[in-house]
Amino acid sequence: MTTGVTGRALAPETVGSLSIEDAAARGVDEVAAALGSTPAGLTTAEAARRLAVVGPNALRTHKANGWAVLGRQLRSPILILLVVTAGISLFVGQTTDSIVIGVIVIVSVGLGFGNEYRAERASEALHSNIAHRAIVIRDGSPTEVNVIDLVPGDVVRLALGAVIPADIRVIACEDLLCEEGILTGESLPVEKSVAPVLAGAALGDLTSCIFMGTIIHAGSCTGMVVATGGRAEFGRIAMGLSTRQPQTEFQLGLSRFSVLLLEVAIALTALIFVANLLLQRPLLESLLFSLAIAVGITPQLLPAVVSTSLATGSRALARRRVLVKRLICIEDLGDMDVLVTDKTGTLTEGRIGFTAALPADSGSTAREVFRWGLLATEVDYSRPQVSILGQNPLDSALWESPDAASADVATVTQIDVTPFDHQRRMTSVLVREATGQVLLVTKGSPEDVMARCVNVPAGAQPLLDGQYDQGSRVVAVATRVATGLGSISAADEKDLTLAGFLVFVDPPKANARESLAQLAALGITVKIATGDNAKVAEKVCRDLGLESGETLTGAQIDALSDAELADAVRRAGIFARVSPEQKARIIAQLRQQGRAVGFLGDGVNDALALHRADLGISVDSATDVAKDAADIILLDKDLGVLAQGVMEGRRIFSNTIKYVLMGTSSNFGNMFSASVASVALSFLPMLPGQILLNNLLYDSSQLAIPGDRVDREQLVAPSHWDIKFIRRFMLVFGPISSLFDFATFALMLLVFHAAPGEFRAGWFIESLATQTLIIFAIRTRRVPFFRSRPSVGLLSAVLGVVAIGAYLPFSPIAAVLGFTPLPAPFFLALVGMILVYLVLVELAKTWLFARPRPALVLPRARGRAHRISRRAARFSSPERLSPPRA
Repeated sequence: MTTGVTGRALAPETVGSLSIEDAAARGVDEVAAALGSTPAGLTTAEAARRLAVVGPNALRTHKANGWAVLGRQLRSPILILLVVTAGISLFVGQTTDSIVIGVIVIVSVGLGFGNEYRAERASEALHSNIAHRAIVIRDGSPTEVNVIDLVPGDVVRLALGAVIPADIRVIACEDLLCEEGILTGESLPVEKSVAPVLAGAALGDLTSCIFMGTIIHAGSCTGMVVATGGRAEFGRIAMGLSTRQPQTEFQLGLSRFSVLLLEVAIALTALIFVANLLLQRPLLESLLFSLAIAVGITPQLLPAVVSTSLATGSRALARRRVLVKRLICIEDLGDMDVLVTDKTGTLTEGRIGFTAALPADSGSTAREVFRWGLLATEVDYSRPQVSILGQNPLDSALWESPDAASADVATVTQIDVTPFDHQRRMTSVLVREATGQVLLVTKGSPEDVMARCVNVPAGAQPLLDGQYDQGSRVVAVATRVATGLGSISAADEKDLTLAGFLVFVDPPKANARESLAQLAALGITVKIATGDNAKVAEKVCRDLGLESGETLTGAQIDALSDAELADAVRRAGIFARVSPEQKARIIAQLRQQGRAVGFLGDGVNDALALHRADLGISVDSATDVAKDAADIILLDKDLGVLAQGVMEGRRIFSNTIKYVLMGTSSNFGNMFSASVASVALSFLPMLPGQILLNNLLYDSSQLAIPGDRVDREQLVAPSHWDIKFIRRFMLVFGPISSLFDFATFALMLLVFHAAPGEFRAGWFIESLATQTLIIFAIRTRRVPFFRSRPSVGLLSAVLGVVAIGAYLPFSPIAAVLGFTPLPAPFFLALVGMILVYLVLVELAKTWLFARPRPALVLPRARGRAHRISRRAARFSSPERLSPPRA
């Protein structure tokens, strides 16, 4: 076994065997000894050996699983109905019917499987690009590693906002508070310390340990990994729960649509079966015909059409470097009509650079202000370029400035630190200079720092306002002598002397103006929620031509009741100096107004709002907690990419609705005609196998719908499910279809005096032609072909299926199918009827779409299981699952 200088090798069976309860009750040295580690961490070689033993720190795999995809396809209620019908047909000797149904089953399952599996493979490839990082001590030095590579015995450093990647024993900490509600239900952050707890303490009382999936609310810490993956407490819960994601509006709409079809199918099937029995038709023949009607009215390939649309959308978004955690979220993206976003990295470049240090008065120099700004960071002054890993961008910009090398901070000793949090919005350090003087140095939001200062110079506020007017980001620095203090807390941040300001610049993005114009053209209102000063946000919006409306500050929001805030958020376009809770409150008020709200954020303070929004959007460079909370992750932080995603979502919904409207109208009409004819005629108007074959050909022609063109006006605003409109559409166009079916019946019986085989062939061709050609009218609200052209694929598929249907009565298998060849005059009459049919459909469409109809908006529900599922998705490996817990 390999032994490193900073960690001894453990026997394979003992790696990861220490429980978190035992670790919490033991001292740090005992825990390190049990884990074969030291506070200096493991060697790279030893960590690799342990990773091979315990497996990756992952709960859930993103590897595409073909068997799981196939299982989901086989659970379809429509498929079960088809299999039952095929079994009955085979049992009673109807081999042809059974074969036709078998072909339908194979085509439906095959198409659905192929598209969903391909989509999962695309998702797997994208997930491999998303990595959550952790600062770990390896070979005695800090380094960044992927969280799935953490092993028991690793020493990690965690800062404010980190999602804790494993179960960890705290070995050093500064004012550490953790949010553990996801595990314990505790609503308030829990204080943590190094001191061991009594043996047998409950999970919520293990104050010397922090747990996978929880969040650092305040402070920072160094800890030793005790358990990873499925062995962690969170892992046991997540792997043991059936954490099904809540249904989106799109899925709920599909469910309501399925219920509507089920109600119609049951009513028609029962009516036909009873009527045929009363007419003393054979029992089995009546049963098979009734089942064929039930199958005929259901759009068997709807799952395939939806999965094809989503798979097509996922590939299009993948090319634009967009990761959708669930394919169904693509449609949610199309629903969005309000986007609330931070400005940093979306409207601006996100590359923050330090530009100047400005003294508040003649009592300090620019060099002193800059030096104190460097000291007020949570780093090792002797090795800042190493310990700056994981720090915020403003601190990084200071240390990366050329002036940092000559700032003379290596001789300063950091005694204590009060880390930044989003309530105080400042950081304070207690330092001892080489001269022996002890200083308290505070750095943070100018408004908050200046409120804790005494005798603020008269010129300080105008100086600050001038920088805000230029769009600069500004941090204030203040100090006071702190002789006699050995430690500090937030209560010591008082009686400060303002030293000056640190100025940073984050220029607007070159393409931000164009991206905002694209979103506006899509009917999406963009609102800015930022922790920055209002004047800075207003300047950026002016530079980019964004009409922002009114501005609300965090202080103003706190002073408003919910009713007052609801009115204010409608008018306001900028929310400045807002806290995480205020952002979430803004999102909630917008959603209550019926808006479909997307929130784009990448920081620790954005996680709560990401959870509250209808659609949480983050970026690959975001903090772990933001990526964990998001539904969609942009691999490039670009609003233009987001606009393309919105269009893709709306295109998918539009094409899905084309199939739904077409299926409900033509299927209902044809099956209603069959029901009436089965009672009125002395023979069945179409055999069960012919009905199913007709449905198979019709549905096959519609598989080209996902690639169809979509009119521009269908993309400029979100569309929503409206079951009442779908029902009304069915009741308008279904009877029109039946009217021409009855005309065909009259033509065949009164003009051609057709025998049953000839009658069935004639109606088979007419019904197939009318219900497939209607797609050209339904697919657009414009005049078909003249003002809206279908895709070449859809045109070819529809015309090809009609040609196949017309050929079948003359084909070698006509007798097997029960068809008799038709006379040539029938086809002349058919062309005339189809032309009249399409004109009548166009007139009815114009009347129906002219009527106003309400949009249906359903906010997404979020429960505990959903939160655990989201958090579990973070600890994922593109390769395999972690081993089950011991």
